[in-house]
Amino acid sequence: MAYVINDSCVMCGACAGGCPVGAISEGDAQYQIDADACIDCGACAGTCPTGAISEA
Repeated sequence: MAYVINDSCVMCGACAGGCPVGAISEGDAQYQIDADACIDCGACAGTCPTGAISEA
């Protein structure tokens, strides 16, 4: 199951830099995770300073 980014995202970009497969991109209001590219490693969740990333 892929990870998701919720409304607590402050658009800092830490998660995008922490994703080993480049599955995270900047959206209009927050970063977004491409569920098809996500490998469920959780690296992004560990880099998020606001805890905005969780398993779907």
